[in-house]
Amino acid sequence: MVDIVFSHSYFYKFDKKQWDNKTPFPPLGTLYAAAYLRENGHSVALFDTNLVDNPETITPFLKAKKPKYFIIYDDGFNYLTKMCLTTMREAAFKMMHLAKEMGCIVITNSSDSTDHYESYLDNGADYIIKGEGEISLNELINTLNNNESVSEIKGLVYKNKTEITENPKRTVLRDLDVLPFPAWDLIAINDYKNVWKQSGKTFTINIATTRGCPFKCNWCAKPIYGNRYNSHSPEYITKHIKYLSDTFDVNRFWMCDDIFGLKPNWVQAFNKHLKAEKLNISYYIQSRVDLLLKEDTIDALAESGLEEVWVGAESGSQAILDAMDKETKVEQIYEATRLLKKKAIKVAFFIQFGYLNETKADIDKTIAMIKELIPDDLGISVSYPLPGTKFYDKVKDDLILKANWTDSDDLAMMFNGTYSTKFYRKLQRYVHKEYRKSQGFANTKSIFNASIKTNWRAIGLLLYYIPSALIDKLMLKKLQHTND
Repeated sequence: MVDIVFSHSYFYKFDKKQWDNKTPFPPLGTLYAAAYLRENGHSVALFDTNLVDNPETITPFLKAKKPKYFIIYDDGFNYLTKMCLTTMREAAFKMMHLAKEMGCIVITNSSDSTDHYESYLDNGADYIIKGEGEISLNELINTLNNNESVSEIKGLVYKNKTEITENPKRTVLRDLDVLPFPAWDLIAINDYKNVWKQSGKTFTINIATTRGCPFKCNWCAKPIYGNRYNSHSPEYITKHIKYLSDTFDVNRFWMCDDIFGLKPNWVQAFNKHLKAEKLNISYYIQSRVDLLLKEDTIDALAESGLEEVWVGAESGSQAILDAMDKETKVEQIYEATRLLKKKAIKVAFFIQFGYLNETKADIDKTIAMIKELIPDDLGISVSYPLPGTKFYDKVKDDLILKANWTDSDDLAMMFNGTYSTKFYRKLQRYVHKEYRKSQGFANTKSIFNASIKTNWRAIGLLLYYIPSALIDKLMLKKLQHTND
């Protein structure tokens, strides 16, 4: 019997694209919350939904643990939870109903419940914690245990009889080092390792060095940590890495920050601490091209073990970047990519099609950029309206039939863009084929350069991608004229 059962609502098996990748990550945000509550004297357990088949499997777990509180605390560091996929929302509602049937007090903290707290209250939640949740959650549990009023707990939303009460917001935590390490002992780490083995990739654990993002791209939502940017110290993160390395024999990490290493000289200090502890790791990050070009950032990243960086390139059209309030230049994408490759750091692009007023010329510029720079990996989506953003406010009147994707490979246009969903789905496939063609042609040139390893498979696949891309191009022209 425990005081609290934590869970979350991301089921990898409900998202075919992500499950097929076979690279699942533990629910980091949930583990932070569990560790914080445990440090404050509460007994906790975790029902990790990542690798299970359906929400009903929680029933025997709840019966065995008999918790007073059931908490869905979604991973605020995972962009997939920000998207609020409908399959995951439905799973959350199902678990909440099951917990209520067993007499649990149900509490939620997530991007989706922050944005749609009325729906969660209607489906069994007793309390919603909006934004960063650890401190509010601890205060809430203590207050309920003492039969006191919850009216002073910041960030809380609840029903007061039939009326919904929304308490004032809580300011975000500035000193992140006061938090204990996540409750990694609650995770069945070998289950994750076994899935990773199927991917053929090196097992990797996710950690976060920061919370929040100070930039204001008008399509990017920050429902949990907001526009503030707070960072763990390099010492804290180095100790965390050493703990994970010693405990789980892992030396590859996904730094799942929105932006890694934004604080001046943080990366340089991190590099020194890793060397002092004789930690030899590899890791990959998300960053911005303008930040990567500052001072000796790329040199320090390379020295500390950076393997790959995902940058929000978004578009090869400056007009689109400006419309997004991205505050980056196309020229910076080119320069950062070339510098990273020179340091043997892989560079991957997030590309976003379908933004408001996008033209065929904008699309062509993006394709040309991809073909010229040939990133090491590519993630393509269409613009996704997230509540609380300027972009969402511009298109919300169009979101009558569909406001969320079913899974992360949906690619549905949920507003009236320049082209149709069918066009953009075909465009995604076409761009990937043009990208693979460029890789193949680049490897063909490497045959005559003994210092470069030739990827013969990429060359062989040209026999498929050349005719297939041509067919897609012709189909795109037809779809374009349908929309014109």
